[in-house]
Amino acid sequence: MVRCKKITCFVLAFGLGLSSIAQQRLNANHGHSHNDYKQDVPFLTAYNARMGSIEADIFLKDGILYVAHDSSEISKSRTLSKMYLDLLFEKFKENGNKVYPEEQNSLQLVIDLKQHYSTVLPSLLKEIDRYKIMFDQSKNPGAARLLLSGEVPPPEKFDEVPEPFMIDGRPEIPYTDQQLKRVGMISQALDTYTRWNGKGNPVAEDEKKLRGVIDAAHSRGKTFRFWASQDSPNTWLVLDKLGVDWINTDVPVRLFDFYKNKDKLNFELPKPYKTYQVTHKRDATEVRPKNIILLIGDGMGLAQIHAALMANHGSLNISNFTNIGFATTCSADAGNTDSAAGGTAIATGHKTNNRAVGVDPKGNKLTNLADTLAGRGIKSGIISSGDITDATPAAFYAHNAERSMSKAIAADFLKSKASILVGSNQRSFSESANPGLLAHLREKGYSVQHSLESFESQKSDRQVVLLPDSATRPVREGRGEMLGRSLRKTIDLLDKNKPGFFIMAEGAQIDYGGHANNLPYVITELHDFDRVVGQALEFADIDGETLVIVTADHETGGLSLLDTDPARGMVMGEFSTNDHTNIVVPVFAYGPGAQLFRGFFENNQIFFKILQALAYQK
Repeated sequence: MVRCKKITCFVLAFGLGLSSIAQQRLNANHGHSHNDYKQDVPFLTAYNARMGSIEADIFLKDGILYVAHDSSEISKSRTLSKMYLDLLFEKFKENGNKVYPEEQNSLQLVIDLKQHYSTVLPSLLKEIDRYKIMFDQSKNPGAARLLLSGEVPPPEKFDEVPEPFMIDGRPEIPYTDQQLKRVGMISQALDTYTRWNGKGNPVAEDEKKLRGVIDAAHSRGKTFRFWASQDSPNTWLVLDKLGVDWINTDVPVRLFDFYKNKDKLNFELPKPYKTYQVTHKRDATEVRPKNIILLIGDGMGLAQIHAALMANHGSLNISNFTNIGFATTCSADAGNTDSAAGGTAIATGHKTNNRAVGVDPKGNKLTNLADTLAGRGIKSGIISSGDITDATPAAFYAHNAERSMSKAIAADFLKSKASILVGSNQRSFSESANPGLLAHLREKGYSVQHSLESFESQKSDRQVVLLPDSATRPVREGRGEMLGRSLRKTIDLLDKNKPGFFIMAEGAQIDYGGHANNLPYVITELHDFDRVVGQALEFADIDGETLVIVTADHETGGLSLLDTDPARGMVMGEFSTNDHTNIVVPVFAYGPGAQLFRGFFENNQIFFKILQALAYQK
């Protein structure tokens, strides 16, 4: 008799062969719902998660088949028919005599015999006969498949198990060709071959063993499963790479979500872009910088940066910085800041409540960098690759206790001392939303543009550039170099100002990708932002009087990296939330005064460090 070390199974299978499973990797339908009857909602949880294999342990008592892990768990309400066969048959009929409505999905029901097969099998065959249409794959490719595991007969007695049952085989058994025809899959406990606990990767020797047993099963034309494996995304990834066909899980919904979102959690960049090679001749000199370029990657944490680094084959402009600090991001009223409070802290030097833009917790107006520096003759530009009335850019020119008041925020620019404003959201500046606003802006000497091309042709440094929303669509949808072009032109216009300039440019949509838990979105936006960082560094090297600061208002998404391959530009990750987190964010600095940004500090200190840098004397 063949015994499992730990589990035995009754697998409902929809006839998924070896080749089709191999072709459907990274698909929830090759999940195996281990001890499925222990789910809060047995069968339906795994079924709705599109598991390709569902396992139930059974006992025979008083002529009735019960689902239970051991005899002490037997309950009159938990029969095999009620918990599995009736529900499966109902779904089968609903789907037009198919186990799953989707043609590509299949199902195997693994029945783990907890008693000797000779005791249980006659009753099981009688029970299954009531549903034989549901298991007749010879007449219906949409039928389920049945596997016996646990207390199954030895190979020489396989002929005592009639069809439609197949057997859950073991890798160490030398089946004859005839016996092998009755083996539906091959399974074994993971700890038979390794002490690997699911974290990281198995050691090389163990990996060789694992691959060997899987390859041996495949060479026999059989699918393979490990039981007693850890239940984590890293484990699933490693097992999938090794070639395991059935991923053992006690959390089928989580496994389903992991595979369902795989396109949002994987990214690959075959050809990297070139980064600027910093000279470091201008770095951290104790002289007064004339210009400040502050680049804010909204939602950009260390994990996002590292993901972008690996995706660009191990190279980023951001990775050229040698002066690095860390900023805490909590707001005045919460541990997790939003962009309004985070942006306000950087722009004004004061912590405030979430949702507040340019005002303190009591609603009093705060003086931002653009207005503060105007007193020294320094001209400012504010740029965003998103809505220019959104929280982060708004903090540098507006004052409102509620970040959603975009029309009022737009109107606040009339009182700002900033010279250039570039971003989208024409609606909030329109005549219908803000009567007379554009006319008043023109009266103050601003030229109003509605395209980058028009902006790039201007000579005056008094510009309000209100782009259509399409101009700030995601990079993946064709935004192009909107942020880089805007920065180049803003530098070109403001560099003529002898006292110097201050520019804040925001990579707004790194944050959007984090909220969407979409890794390709995050990386492509961060790459766009990083190109702008390279552009700023190149200008700083040539100019010699420019301090470049790169930071974030907060981290978004709780990104974790599960796998990377910089040679391929491949990154695989997972998000823990669709919101902001309390994780500290990096602060990078290059140029005169950059050493001030080393260390660990509150995010509002960035404001004061900028003023301190500007106070240096030659």
